[in-house]
This record gives sequence, structure tokens and C-alpha cells, in this order.
Amino acid sequence: MDKRLLFVASLLLCLTGTSFAQQEKLLTHFIFDKMSLNPGATGITTENTVCATSIYRNQWDRVNGAPNSAVLNVEANLQRFFPSAAGISFYHDAIGFYRQNNVVLNYAYHQPLSNGDLLGIGLGIGISSMSNTPTWVTPQTQFPAGIDPLLYTTGYSQTNVDMNFGVYYHSDKNFYAGVSGVHLNAAQFDTAIGLSMSRHFYLMGGKYFEDLIAQDIDLEANVLVRTDLVKTSADVNVRALYQDRFYGGLTFRANDAVAIMLGMIDVIPNLNVGYSYDATVNKLRTNSWGSHELMVKYCYMIPPPPREVTINPRWL
Repeated sequence: MDKRLLFVASLLLCLTGTSFAQQEKLLTHFIFDKMSLNPGATGITTENTVCATSIYRNQWDRVNGAPNSAVLNVEANLQRFFPSAAGISFYHDAIGFYRQNNVVLNYAYHQPLSNGDLLGIGLGIGISSMSNTPTWVTPQTQFPAGIDPLLYTTGYSQTNVDMNFGVYYHSDKNFYAGVSGVHLNAAQFDTAIGLSMSRHFYLMGGKYFEDLIAQDIDLEANVLVRTDLVKTSADVNVRALYQDRFYGGLTFRANDAVAIMLGMIDVIPNLNVGYSYDATVNKLRTNSWGSHELMVKYCYMIPPPPREVTINPRWL
């Protein structure tokens, strides 16, 4: 069998078999995707604002069947009415023959603490769907009768409930930390191959340093740790921001990639864009051209309610 075909077949078997190693998305721009990882972070730093964030990731470029992911988060801070926020998160993932779609509604209660700090306690409830439509092409010299009998050929499509929970702490001193769990109900899908949604847990934290390097140059450090209680991985990100308009940074993901990140804030008012490139450092580095990621974020300030003025007719 051709080595390229053997490699692709092995990759698809790993991705569509019983292990389903990457059920959760990997994003270099995870600092812009907090609400889907931790419902408690929903709208916590955007008072009286509605923000929409979209992230597209092409993972392991030039590898056939490699993951392609898209995320769309919309969050609204409801501080004007109640110390809380609401949001909706959509996630699509395509890996080989495998498709996953998640739609989750988030609600977060923001408990004020001392010195202007906030504690967000959030719950996410939604649906998750999984489908698989395998179409294999096998060497006819080895399998003249058709498909390899060892390959999984039966497709499926199922939808189930999905539940997330998180606690997020935001300090007025430019510090944050959060802990959360997603897919907590561990929904069952195709029982024939033992497919279920694995619970994942996240620990995140970060610190913003103003004028640390020089005047008008700030530094931000972020850490994200993820685990399904079988495997654990961590992302460490450092960004430098110039005049609150331009940023560049580096991300290191253990045993996976080293990434560069570039972006611009307020390309037009309230519109931010970012791009990242991951250089693969795992065993796929000889076949992959790396991973590309594009981020777009737009925020809309909710206008204040109109002021009503009553004038007595006698004073006209």
C-alpha cells in the first residue's frame, strides 16, 4: 500500500475509531474563547455590551482528514438590568468522516466582591450532535471483493443534551482565574462502538501587566490546562500589546505546537482581528504544514435608555 494512503488511513482510524482522541477543540486564540470553555466567564468584562467572536482553525494543513473547526460566541452583559450575562456558543468540528456540532446557551451570575472584583458562576445547557459517514477506498489487489472487513463502515447521526458549568474570578487588578467542566452529563451516542462524549475539565488563569516592557507596551500572560482525566495538556501564551492597538505573541502547547500570534484592535471601532500560525512539533511535523487560525471579534455598546422629560402644560 502507498505510504501516503497508509498514513491517511491510519489517521482516520485514530480519529473515527473508539478512542476519539480530539473531542474538544484546540485553539491558539483560547483567550478569546473563554465563555465556551467556562460559562462563568460569559460577559464578565463587557459591561452593557454585546460581543460576537468567531474563530476558524485549519489544523495540520495539507493532512487529509485533519480537523477543521469553527467557533461562534455571542455574549451580552445584562448589568443594567441584573448582575448577570447570557450568551450562545456554537461549535463545529470536522475530522475525517466525523462531524460534531454543539449549540449551548450560557447564563452567568456575576457576584460583586470587594475592591471591584467579580465572581462569575455560570451554567451552560444545549445540544451536541455527532455523525459519521465513512467512505473507504481500499487497494483492490488486497481486497478484490471490496472493503476491508476490519474497517468501520456503518454511519450514524445522533443528538443529545450537553451540560457545562464553570466558576470564573475577575480581579480589578488585571488578574483572572477560572475552573470549569464541560460535557458533564457524558452523553452516550453510538453504543455499537462505545462512543460517548468525554467530560473535560479546564483550569485557566492570566495576568495583565501595564507598561511592563516600556511605555505604551503592555504584557499579558495566559495559561490554559485541559484534561479528560486520562490525558492532560496545557497552553502557555504571552502577548505584547502596543498602544492598545497592535499585539503579537507566542503560544506553547505541550507536545503539540509552538505558535505565533498577530492582531489588531479597533481595525474599525470595536472590531478586532487576529491570526496565528502553529508550527507542529509532534509526530505529524513531517507531514503537516502547520495550523492556521483566524479570529474576528466585534462588540456593540448597548445605548442608554432614552431619558423621559415631562413638562407641565402651564409652563410651556
